[in-house]
Amino acid sequence: MLPQAIRRKMNLRAGDHLEARIEGERIVLIPKKKRSRKGRIIKDPLTGLPVLTAGPGAPKLTSKQVAEILAEFP
Repeated sequence: MLPQAIRRKMNLRAGDHLEARIEGERIVLIPKKKRSRKGRIIKDPLTGLPVLTAGPGAPKLTSKQVAEILAEFP
């Protein structure tokens, strides 16, 4: 089993498929397919307010995209 910190950093869950190969004296595990990122709510470190995040490396949203998303929000 991979440590939780590694699974979280690599966005891995139980059942995700990994490619395994040997490089010298190392075993290298590579995720076979990236899953779509799911947003989650975290506490903003500056304001302490809850914010929605998709994590590091997530695509940036334009102001127009945010406005469109908020227009559909109940």
